[in-house]
Amino acid sequence: MSWIVWLVLAAALGVAELLTVTLTLGLIAVAAAVAAVVGGLGAPVPFQVLAFVVTAGAGLVLVRPIAVRHLKQPPTLRTGTAALVGRSALVQQEVNGHDGRVRIGGEEWSARSYDETLVIPVGATVDVIQIEGAAALVYPRE
Repeated sequence: MSWIVWLVLAAALGVAELLTVTLTLGLIAVAAAVAAVVGGLGAPVPFQVLAFVVTAGAGLVLVRPIAVRHLKQPPTLRTGTAALVGRSALVQQEVNGHDGRVRIGGEEWSARSYDETLVIPVGATVDVIQIEGAAALVYPRE
């Protein structure tokens, strides 16, 4: 019957982990579940406690540092043309649904209007919505 106590403890720790999101309580909950399995197989209480301690220790010492390291990784950097999406640009040559030129940062790009019915005049500030091939698809800022 001790395995039921381990299962209740595992469930309580699992709920507590969901509320705190520390990774610690979740790993201890897994250890309690392992102890419940050991108890369910008929092992005496000292073996259940040993299974709990070994599993909790392994989780906290081996698994948690790796998980925390993965959670704290910086977001991936956008490079190449993907880094241009969302930036502002200055219209150098009138932009319509077929052609035009814009300056994005220090570079001049061929451009088309994202909405093919729009004509964007020289000097307007636009946002780069997408890069399609060698052309920036742009939309005027309001």
